[in-house]
Amino acid sequence: MMTGILGSALALAIASAIPVNGKDEPTRSGELTMTPTIRPDAKAYLDALVKQPRPPMNAPTIAMIRKIPPEQLAVMMSQSEVEVPALAVDRKLTMPGPGGAIDLRLFDARQERSPGPVLVFYHGGGFVVGSIATHAALAAEMARQLDIPVVSVEYRLAPEHKWPAAPDDAEAAARWIAANGAAMGREVTGLVLSGDSAGGTLTLVTALALRDKPASVPVELLVALYPMADASKPYPSMAAFSNGYGLDSADSQFYGEAYAPDVNSPRHSALLADLKGLPPTVLATAALDPLRDGGRAFVSALAKAGVSVSYYEAEGNIHGFATFRRAIPSAQRDLDHILSLAKAMLGRNEAAGEASRGKP
Repeated sequence: MMTGILGSALALAIASAIPVNGKDEPTRSGELTMTPTIRPDAKAYLDALVKQPRPPMNAPTIAMIRKIPPEQLAVMMSQSEVEVPALAVDRKLTMPGPGGAIDLRLFDARQERSPGPVLVFYHGGGFVVGSIATHAALAAEMARQLDIPVVSVEYRLAPEHKWPAAPDDAEAAARWIAANGAAMGREVTGLVLSGDSAGGTLTLVTALALRDKPASVPVELLVALYPMADASKPYPSMAAFSNGYGLDSADSQFYGEAYAPDVNSPRHSALLADLKGLPPTVLATAALDPLRDGGRAFVSALAKAGVSVSYYEAEGNIHGFATFRRAIPSAQRDLDHILSLAKAMLGRNEAAGEASRGKP
């Protein structure tokens, strides 16, 4: 049924039966593995996905999804994600982009506010699916908890637009938002870059681009949720959680082939870049995520490069948890903790900025 298709595609939530009894069990490949600890609500969600028949993730399935209006897709996601919180501002904007107009969606808990930073949000979905509609609840929650404006970006998707269309749009959007506060009714003094999954990857590569060629205002903070930090080589977590934990290896392969990035380019594998001079960073992973070890490696590299970094790993949880908060209620606590780290780090940055300008 279509809801099952959507839940799997947008959240990368494809699951096969997973062992939960703590004993060695055969995987699809026939190898033996020790069952990791998984939260009861995450297990219940994965079990429910197994019971939902769906077509394979391939070009015909994507074509089917493309025919569904984004707002309808967002409604269909409601089985796993919470409702969009009501905010004072929730409106759409449009900006010129490298490949045509880019739609934006502005969220703000306040109708009016003093000059300050704006968060640029990039949605997840394997660079193939997702939109400013499907990820509205997460973007709005960031606006609510961090108490800053959030602008969500409708970047181009594969396979219609292969790499580097997405990073091109992501960078262009950040630069436009930095320079066009008046269009949003906000005076922008800095940027926070954030995103989940594929959007987390865009967060990292956009930060590198703006470090090397700064925008009109500085990037003050990065908040990357379970990004693909390094696609150039396999990591142990990729094999350990390749099937049955929400991000299935076969679907990941399809997304990669559709997007067709240069995996050895820092514009996709940010870990391959010189990381010195990046902004303070909050990076989150899930303990049962194929992308976990790449995220850990990126955090370690940031620290070695002298970048201030806070790391959070959601124990017993799976890839995509920030957009599964209805299906996995405990994921709300994870998101709360991540955003509390971001708020604290952003507050320190703003205090330092005020001191450097000689203000009390």
